[in-house]
Amino acid sequence: MTTIDLDTLRSEVRALDYVRGSPAEDTMWREDDEDARANLAIEGMALTPEDDALFDMMRDERVPPTLATQILLRLLGHPDADPALAITPAGAS
Repeated sequence: MTTIDLDTLRSEVRALDYVRGSPAEDTMWREDDEDARANLAIEGMALTPEDDALFDMMRDERVPPTLATQILLRLLGHPDADPALAITPAGAS
């Protein structure tokens, strides 16, 4: 993944209008995230420390998985990204 300013991204995420996960959802999402990271490592595709920090930040902000996916698409400038999502694409200045 490309280099992302996590402080700026955290501010943008906090400004989004979304329903943060409940404590129970947060626990479930963290467990799912741990499983996914372990599976990636087993497959030889472990996340970089920067990627880990990005996903940790989204978990800390209790971003629902569907919104996390949309944020990633927007960050990467993917054609399926929602252009109205108030997230600055990586590398945009």
